[in-house]
Amino acid sequence: MIRFPMRRSLGTLASGMLLASTMLTTAGAAKAPPVVNTVAVPMPPTPAGSAPPDLLNQPITGDGQSQVVHPGTAVAKDWWQAFRSPAVNTLVDRALTANADLAAAQARVAQAQSLIGVARGALLPQLDAGLTSERQRLSRSLSTPIADPNPQVFSLHTAQVSVSYSPDLFGGGAARVRSAKAAAAVAQAQADATRSMVAANVVLAVIQNAALDAEIAANSDAIASGRQVLDLLRQREKLGAVGHADVAAQEAALAAVEGTLPPLVRASAANQAALLILIGKAPGMPVFDNGAAMPALEDLTLPADLPMALPAELLKTRPDVAAAAATLEGAAADVKVAMAARLPQLTLSATAGGTAEDFGRMFADGNPFWQLLGALAAPIFHGGSLKRQQQAAEHALDAAKAGYRGTALQAFADVSNALTALSADATALSIAQRGDSAASASLGFVKRQLQLGGVGTLQVLNASAVAQTARAQYVAAKAARLSDTVGLFVALGGGLQTPQGAAATGH
Repeated sequence: MIRFPMRRSLGTLASGMLLASTMLTTAGAAKAPPVVNTVAVPMPPTPAGSAPPDLLNQPITGDGQSQVVHPGTAVAKDWWQAFRSPAVNTLVDRALTANADLAAAQARVAQAQSLIGVARGALLPQLDAGLTSERQRLSRSLSTPIADPNPQVFSLHTAQVSVSYSPDLFGGGAARVRSAKAAAAVAQAQADATRSMVAANVVLAVIQNAALDAEIAANSDAIASGRQVLDLLRQREKLGAVGHADVAAQEAALAAVEGTLPPLVRASAANQAALLILIGKAPGMPVFDNGAAMPALEDLTLPADLPMALPAELLKTRPDVAAAAATLEGAAADVKVAMAARLPQLTLSATAGGTAEDFGRMFADGNPFWQLLGALAAPIFHGGSLKRQQQAAEHALDAAKAGYRGTALQAFADVSNALTALSADATALSIAQRGDSAASASLGFVKRQLQLGGVGTLQVLNASAVAQTARAQYVAAKAARLSDTVGLFVALGGGLQTPQGAAATGH
């Protein structure tokens, strides 16, 4: 075994370098101000925000269906099952495994986790090994004329091991690790947000498809009814009971109703194509592998029990707030990195190996070599770039604080707006249901009177138009209540159960 007399030299070198670095560390740390990464967020006076306060203690009733808000309860991770639709559950489960956006978000999380390892690795000693072999011919002018005036040709083999280490004297390396962890937390929060939005978009697409199918069916019924009225008017025209003007008016009204059908069919096709993309299928493929039909509005149950997170808990369960909090943590770590870049850096390195013309004698007596190196470098003048870099990091921290505050306030507003929408939806649905029932009954009476010759064309046209409008309003109100319930689940965090770090205080 070849022994190198390095221990005493290395100890002497390290002692001197560490003594100098300790003095510089103490001086630098005394000048480094603390980085403040807390944010004061105004809290709403009640969980409902600006929504009617009685929503928290009274049922939201409309069209014979009631919803009860339960303050202090969290959103279930599989909240879409509250609609009690096996079709919805199947589609959401497929989307969560086959959606391209969600897969990309999960890959970015894995990438960010790998970058944490990169940052940690920079804090550890770096060990490298090398082996070189060369064949060289010296020029006659460089060869020794006394020993051999002819050109020399020789081989040289070198094997060496080198180790280097830069102690993290001022915490810059640890701050880089914290910044990488914050970036991973941002990626995870964005993946959680993507998961929530994919599930919500699937449910909304199912609701929209059911609403469009109901509107198409209502329009088809209106067209069939209009044609019946037109046939009656033509029969009465032959009998001389009405003029051709009455028939022409009904033909125009029928054409207007028929003109509303193609846009609905186009919207339904576009909505189904969007749904297929969400579940990882190409447009034109069947939505369900077993060929099942899409659910109708009547197949979707309005959730009767609604969660309601308290404001402080909402800041922990919203993915966008979690991302803003992680961004804030990363910005604070970046300030530490910029501060450490302005302070001295210590580097210790050692190299050991052997060189010989014969490969087998590289470590024979006299051929081994070693080298110890200690370097302490301190920035003196960089044109103000290091100071400006720290200032830029501090400004980024201020921007992250403002971004967190704005995101938190928007979270409160989203919950308040969702509750207000549900209250308004219940009222609108009750009104639309009464209007639809009355308009349908009125149209039936008018059509019967037309058969008996008791009313004219104008009354029929008015009754038909009112009935069609009332049916469309009823379908839209019913779909809106379902959709806004989805909006409340998303506003409350979409089922994110793991609290995310957020350095915030509330007023």
